[in-house]
Amino acid sequence: MISRLSDRTEEEEEEEEDEEHCINPTEVKMSQIVMPFHCNHRQELSVGQLLKWMDSTACLSAERHAGSLCVTASMDDIHFEHTISVGQVVNIGAKVNRAFNSSMERVVPKGQPKGRPPFETPIPKGRTCFVLIDCFQMNTFGGQIMAWMVNVATIAASRFCQAHPTLRTIDMFNFRGPSQVGDRLQLKAIVNNAYKNSLEVGVRAEAYLEEGLSRHINSAFMIFEVLDSSGKPCALLRIRPEPLEGERRYQEAVARKKIRLDRKYIVSRKQNEVPLSVPWDPRNQVYLSYNNVSALKMLAARKNWRLSTERDKVRLYTLEQKSMLSIRVEAEVDVPANRAFCLLAELSNRTSWDTHYKKCELIHRVDDDDFIYRVVTPSVGSQTSSNPGETVQQDFILLASKRKPCGDGDPYVIALRSVSLVSHPPLEGYNRGEVLCAGFTILETSNNMSLISYYNQASPEVLPYISTDIAGLSSSFYHTFCSCSRYLSRNRQEPEELTGEYEATETNGATSPLSEALRNTQL
Repeated sequence: MISRLSDRTEEEEEEEEDEEHCINPTEVKMSQIVMPFHCNHRQELSVGQLLKWMDSTACLSAERHAGSLCVTASMDDIHFEHTISVGQVVNIGAKVNRAFNSSMERVVPKGQPKGRPPFETPIPKGRTCFVLIDCFQMNTFGGQIMAWMVNVATIAASRFCQAHPTLRTIDMFNFRGPSQVGDRLQLKAIVNNAYKNSLEVGVRAEAYLEEGLSRHINSAFMIFEVLDSSGKPCALLRIRPEPLEGERRYQEAVARKKIRLDRKYIVSRKQNEVPLSVPWDPRNQVYLSYNNVSALKMLAARKNWRLSTERDKVRLYTLEQKSMLSIRVEAEVDVPANRAFCLLAELSNRTSWDTHYKKCELIHRVDDDDFIYRVVTPSVGSQTSSNPGETVQQDFILLASKRKPCGDGDPYVIALRSVSLVSHPPLEGYNRGEVLCAGFTILETSNNMSLISYYNQASPEVLPYISTDIAGLSSSFYHTFCSCSRYLSRNRQEPEELTGEYEATETNGATSPLSEALRNTQL
């Protein structure tokens, strides 16, 4: 066996890519990530461990040619030109040079990891996904196979993101069949999709005997993140899927993300558990109103929001809190903050710009800052048993509490949460939905512009909308926010005929005709 340790030039790599269509059938490639237990006291790869990997790779190459078991008979000169450190990836390739009567010569080159391009460099088409093959010649069990699969997936992820990735989730670890005594294992990993802060790597394990066909024995999908020095996820380059097979893997990864969100964040509640809605009690209205506003302010003040999607400066953030998923959608609009506050606080007008609001009626005016509405929306995925084609609607009883800023730098707040009213029990033909915490914050920015943020803590009724947007299967959050922006822009100026009454409200404490109408509305 001949071993050669040297740097590989880019020209040599390009020649190999050009010759992919005529790969030597005896060629075997192994990629190993160097872990601390592979190293000596100087945190450098042990020569003995390297020789073990080289011998395994060379032996498998010989067995592919001979079609039978092989052993190492002798080794020629070995020159170690570089040291290898913890965290680096060792790529080992072996192929048969010449076969004699009862022996054969194999060459084993080992490529030293080379410098990486800057992180912002766009990834060239055709090199966004990587295939790593690991071959082993020992008896295996499930835990060992899973450990090898994690190592191979980590290598693929590190090559894509050009950094050290952190495994966050393993999805669909399926054992399709056992590995048997005498099997050789072949592991393949490839990046299927990359999102804003994470990427999915698909791993496939195959086993084969000396002369038999390979058997697919295991597969898994692993989700990685790259963390900065403070432990926060870094932004990743987006993948450019290759046609056909690459596009299929790309779309399937998006669908799996949607399934993971639905499975992980659905808030399951038993019949005997306390509902999200709180009973409305006029004697306790001050406390309920305060808690409604306080819950939204506390949600908005959380620091660990994660950017999930961005489109034309409309940003969708997510926040994980134990069994709850929260979202924040925000964008800047060319409308003064006080005017945007007045427009959005009139919840009855939301039907004109939000397609999810089919109906919104005021059922009780508590005071100048608190109102109770009944909102009707479509129920996602629900159909009547009598007519399968007819979709069931759902309704909400919402307490809307609005607050103006208390000082400079404070936002306008419009908080929403579910309450229950004895006078408005669940109706036949409607699914009664519940909202734990939702609403708007409106912050004044420069030049009479406003930063508008919408918040919603996911409940089973709203989760289908949220998880679909986060998974990238839909852009309804973007279209809804654009519609809201257009609504605010159209009504940027107050109607002239109401200007006088509006100014009187601010100066003399009088009420506008609209406020008077709301006051006369009875429960």
